[in-house]
Amino acid sequence: MTKRVAPYPHRMGGHCGSGALRDLMHWAGLGWDGPPSEGLVFALGGALGLSYTRSDELLPPIYLVGRGGDLELDLPRRLGGTVSMQATDDPELGWEWIRQRIDRGEPTMIWGDISELPYLRVRLQMSRHDIVVIGYDDEHEIAFVVDNDREDVQEVPYAALARARSSTAFPVPTRHTLYDIAWPNELPSIPAIAAEAFAQSAATMRGSAGGSIIAPSGSAIEATGIDAAHLFARDITTWHEHFGEDALHGVLLGLGAFIEKAGTGGGLFRLLLAKGCSEIARQTGDDAVASLAAVSQNCAAAWSEVARAAVSKDSSVAERSADAAAAAQFLPTVELELVEALEAAAASLHNVGVS
Repeated sequence: MTKRVAPYPHRMGGHCGSGALRDLMHWAGLGWDGPPSEGLVFALGGALGLSYTRSDELLPPIYLVGRGGDLELDLPRRLGGTVSMQATDDPELGWEWIRQRIDRGEPTMIWGDISELPYLRVRLQMSRHDIVVIGYDDEHEIAFVVDNDREDVQEVPYAALARARSSTAFPVPTRHTLYDIAWPNELPSIPAIAAEAFAQSAATMRGSAGGSIIAPSGSAIEATGIDAAHLFARDITTWHEHFGEDALHGVLLGLGAFIEKAGTGGGLFRLLLAKGCSEIARQTGDDAVASLAAVSQNCAAAWSEVARAAVSKDSSVAERSADAAAAAQFLPTVELELVEALEAAAASLHNVGVS
């Protein structure tokens, strides 16, 4: 038997979660003046966060991420829909859940470990990668998958998808997780939901709300939110003491990837936020949101400068480490400015809504 959701709109994206949600909203016929952009989805998801971990149990021994843990749940709910996560350790049941949704004509967003997805051709394990299954072919035992990192629909063997969906890799076991989303028929106005989203992102960075995408290990050097910016800025100055030259080279390359290439949309997700805020500013005419877009752009540039220094081909490993550490010293300041700009934009849009 072969089933496939068609047509299914798909564009490449900078980040797996916001790219998948953008496509799903487009498929559901939702948007403001047309299908939403990925930046708008990210901003309205209240998805900004920051987590830093250094642990000898990781490979590479650092992990850095600039989003919170609940985008995939928060966005549909904020838009007036319903969403739940389903997980099981039974692979047959997990696959049957997907088949049932495809048979109803519903694309399904799931988790898959990137190291087990053959079209990505990567060795790095990361279990919380969002992909969307849009069909299956029993005769050839392949699933049809869309991924923000690939323009075309991917044909993934059942066995490979099962491995990707049963991974126990960092940061959490995949457990055949899927998102069961019922989208609303109509969308709320942007000012109200943007105010809520900005406030959530600020609260996550302050450490008073929201979840981290990284589960605390208790045995690592780790922090979240603004505390993570301070910890990272301090800790990177000690990397040359903790790692030999070869290991330090790998860590610096990993740092550059975490900031720019690991599904972040550039600048550790801050560039996605800037794009979304620019769009919200155009639609609302709100000066505080326009300022937030500029501050987000500046913050993204600060992170990108750290990445540039870390991977520079014109410098030695020692020089790259020192230059990246020097650039990182600005991060706590720009991250605090970003949080304050989020709070100011949330307050401004809230005042518009109640006036």
